[in-house]
Amino acid sequence: MAAKPSIPKGTRDFSPVEMAKRNYIFNTIRDVYHLYGFQQIETPSMEMLSTLMGKYGDEGDKLLFKIQNSGDYFSGITDEELLSRNAVKLASKFCEKGLRYDLTVPFARYVVMHRDEITFPFKRYQIQPVWRADRPQKGRYREFYQCDADVVGSDSLLNEVELMQIVDTVFSRFNIRVCIKINNRKILSGIAEIIGEADKIVDITVAIDKLDKIGLENVNAELKEKGISDEAIAKLQPIILLSGTNTEKLATLKSVLAASETGMKGVEESEFILGTLETMGLKNEIELDLTLARGLNYYTGAIFEVKALDVQIGSITGGGRYDNLTGVFGMAGVSGVGISFGADRIFDVLNQLELYPKEAVNGTELMFVNFGDKEASFSMSMLAKVRAAGIRAEIFPDAAKMKKQMRIKRLKKMRMKTKIQGKPEFIMLMT
Repeated sequence: MAAKPSIPKGTRDFSPVEMAKRNYIFNTIRDVYHLYGFQQIETPSMEMLSTLMGKYGDEGDKLLFKIQNSGDYFSGITDEELLSRNAVKLASKFCEKGLRYDLTVPFARYVVMHRDEITFPFKRYQIQPVWRADRPQKGRYREFYQCDADVVGSDSLLNEVELMQIVDTVFSRFNIRVCIKINNRKILSGIAEIIGEADKIVDITVAIDKLDKIGLENVNAELKEKGISDEAIAKLQPIILLSGTNTEKLATLKSVLAASETGMKGVEESEFILGTLETMGLKNEIELDLTLARGLNYYTGAIFEVKALDVQIGSITGGGRYDNLTGVFGMAGVSGVGISFGADRIFDVLNQLELYPKEAVNGTELMFVNFGDKEASFSMSMLAKVRAAGIRAEIFPDAAKMKKQMRIKRLKKMRMKTKIQGKPEFIMLMT
């Protein structure tokens, strides 16, 4: 008996209706990117592991899907190495490539490789799938699409402002109510500095980034496990739990971080971004959130995250400023900032809230029923005319029983509107 077919956990098939919904998402985001002057590129699904490793922290590196070399991949591996059963070491021997974890690191590689063809500042967008060997759960997939936009070659904070405007515009078009959260890695570095744990900034940011998921008590326990002193943890509490308006939070931070040059620089940047956005009339709430840390190691300035207000789901957009991501590829001093829309989570949100416009999921608008060769011939000439007028139309290819043809009508959610008499008889079914 043939094995029952299946797909890997954390992946999904999409029906024609679902693909219509997904294309609505992609097209909406693409249209907004074009409004702001971004140009599209694509990069390969596979990257060299040397490109990917070390860019996402230890946790990220563990989630990379590695691709086994073709051919005799055991050649060059000793019996001792095989018998050692050291999975990490063996993988480095016969895996040279991996599936991309995100679109930002491949983009940095692209910029370096094509530097002579690029005019800076370079505004690019990219809509492609990424892969992570994560534990599948609700809202978390192993294969999912990212819709990235980045500006490289410019230090101006106006780029951050425009990216937040893009976020606001996209979700306004989707009619999804969101909260746009903003922080700055310089503020977090300043906090680590004033509590006497400057060398533990990575451990601190990774821990507090989990506050919403695991709660304050577990965050504190994780900080203690990382070797952060009880005194430092105590100093951290009122900072990460800071409340009030954005203006009040900034005022408090100016006082708390006065002794940290780095921290004050982060406050200054945040103040400019938030102050400028106040004049732009955003439709969605924007909040300074000191618990926002973004786990990726390459962020150096402003960081962003977007949460849906009416659906319990993780982040649906994220991003931030990175000052030297291209430096690891031999091109130092190129700053960039970007955002990434999580298309799959947005898809789930729109489904739960039933926010798809009717025209986004409509397929065939008009269908000709086939009664035979003569009728089909006439219908074909009519089809050419209605398609030329921009109407999505088709004919049932076989002169089958009416019941069978009507079944197609039902499946495509069309309804009969009119029956045309005279000439060779045909039936138009349309919405």
